[in-house]
Amino acid sequence: MPAMLFAPDVTFTFDELEQRALCTADVLREKGLGLGDRVLVKVDNSVSYLSTLLALMHVGASVVLVDHQQKPGQTAEACTRSLVKMVIVDDEAPISHDQEVVHCYELAVGACGRKPADAALDFSAWCELPDSIIMWSSGSTGEPKGVVKNGGRFLKNLQRNADLVGHRPDDVLLPLLPFNHQYGISMVLIAWLVRCSLVIAPYRRLDRALRLAGMVGATVVDATPATYKSILNIVERQRSFLGMFGEVRMLCSGAAPLDPALSHRAAEVYGLPLLDSYGSTEMGNVAFATPDNPVGTGRPVEGMEVRIRGEDGSVLPAGQIGEIEVLDPDLMEGYLDPQGTVTPVAREWYATNDFGYLDADGNLFVAGRKTAVHRNGYTLHPEIIEHTLAARGCIAMIVALPDERRGSTLVFYVEDEQKRDPAHWRELINNILPKYEQPNRVTVVGRFPLNRNGKPDRKQLEERALAEDS
Repeated sequence: MPAMLFAPDVTFTFDELEQRALCTADVLREKGLGLGDRVLVKVDNSVSYLSTLLALMHVGASVVLVDHQQKPGQTAEACTRSLVKMVIVDDEAPISHDQEVVHCYELAVGACGRKPADAALDFSAWCELPDSIIMWSSGSTGEPKGVVKNGGRFLKNLQRNADLVGHRPDDVLLPLLPFNHQYGISMVLIAWLVRCSLVIAPYRRLDRALRLAGMVGATVVDATPATYKSILNIVERQRSFLGMFGEVRMLCSGAAPLDPALSHRAAEVYGLPLLDSYGSTEMGNVAFATPDNPVGTGRPVEGMEVRIRGEDGSVLPAGQIGEIEVLDPDLMEGYLDPQGTVTPVAREWYATNDFGYLDADGNLFVAGRKTAVHRNGYTLHPEIIEHTLAARGCIAMIVALPDERRGSTLVFYVEDEQKRDPAHWRELINNILPKYEQPNRVTVVGRFPLNRNGKPDRKQLEERALAEDS
């Protein structure tokens, strides 16, 4: 069976998709688009998104991806910073009235009925650009940054990913992710590189996505932990959804820390482990657990090296927590500066600002961001504390508020769908942590707020904590 593109309302072979993309590329050239021109794309997951992306890569344009639900003012700022020549949107994208745009439908109409000028898609010119693709970091720990990447290294990283994880031509990939971010676009282009089938599922309507998965026989699922939690809740309420993953052989997770209890729950329901991973927009995809090695976030992909550094700069042995550093041939070119040019990064060991450790077999375990707060004379790392609690069944996010006397006041937000009393969780937490790490306040929430990448939104919790403290 040839590689297929499955969407809720249409099905294409990849050969048919290629013809559509080639015709779209001709329309873009007629609009004056050429090699190296920057184009901002604000299009939700769809066949139009995919054909437009492939067409831009064929033309050799620099592709600037922004979140489909980004506010109009933020999009205008991204256009200014990126020095874009064209903005491509769909009908649902929030855009200010004075923003000049090209609609996907306009490209589709122009491409209809054409015979393409080129025989096949060719990404070689795109792969040579220093700014082939520009994405934005999630902003979960600060302001989003424009991450500039070379196309050749970007695709090489995805090939390394596919080789380690073991994607096959007979796979049907089901990414329940927005395609305008690192994780989502990775799965789209891995499907193209491996020439396996791809499902464009309504990832915001998981009941419909599950039905589609069952209809097309999805074999590999990629989603955030929050999405898996929602899927398992759907299955518990309606057992008929359990069979929709009947052909699935890998449940892959990324973009946010994986709760051990969630992984255990998935294994009980599906008989498969949740396979964790590690990477970032800046580095690309770094390490993956696999069916034959479902340990931590697994080992690094071929060509990458990972080491753990202590506070004194020494390389730490297996089992000791320190900062994760990566020697990454696929590293970004740099960050986009306010003038639209690139501030380059050195191609050497990259300090990730993440804590973690390696086990004796080289598997990577991620413990959280390398953030420090000071409290009563102690230096604490909130995400290390969160990691400790998660291993004992308490899923918490810690907000540190300034305190003149103590240095910091610690507010623990505990995610608990049962909404048990804060006293229950305070007792458990105090039995686990030493006194200097224990909370000043415990607040129970049914679900953590999420940003559009599907990551728990720490900034929203910080704003809430400040409001509650005032």
